[in-house]
Amino acid sequence: MIEWLKRHARDAVTSVKNPEQHFRSGIILAVVLAVVDRLSKWAILYWVDLPARQKITITPFFDLTMVWNPGISYGLLPANSAWAVAVLVVFALTVVVALVVWLSRIEHRLLAVAVAMVIGGAVGNAYDRAIYGAVADFFSFHAFGYYWYVFNVADVAIVFGVVLLIWDSVFGPSAQSERDKRS
Repeated sequence: MIEWLKRHARDAVTSVKNPEQHFRSGIILAVVLAVVDRLSKWAILYWVDLPARQKITITPFFDLTMVWNPGISYGLLPANSAWAVAVLVVFALTVVVALVVWLSRIEHRLLAVAVAMVIGGAVGNAYDRAIYGAVADFFSFHAFGYYWYVFNVADVAIVFGVVLLIWDSVFGPSAQSERDKRS
């Protein structure tokens, strides 16, 4: 019985530290997120026709509001020319390539999920920027007269991915290993 438990525990640890499996799963997750983002934007742009309608109130705290974001997060660094759009697209794709290389070396599941989420979101927004010259944002939450930024599925993936990256850097196996070395 003890040997059986040891063997299963060893197999479980091995499966968690499996870069090839994490890479495959991460790429699949990134593709799924990019496709979901693309489908949501297609539905909003062409099925709902939000650009013509501009705003649809869903609940007292949630609207669909059409915003074209020519810049990066929160409209920073607006790309007001074809050249600037091209620079942002190339930058985003360069980051995606670097993240894919990193993903191929990751040994921990949570970190692989985090990186995959950022990849999927970056691809979704880079597609918009390349095709439309700006990113289509449409989810708008608000309460008590305060409006948060308008965002899309890709933005959600990137934000959750970054939160998981921060979590991993503070509480993940590498951070724990560093703390153990200092003790």
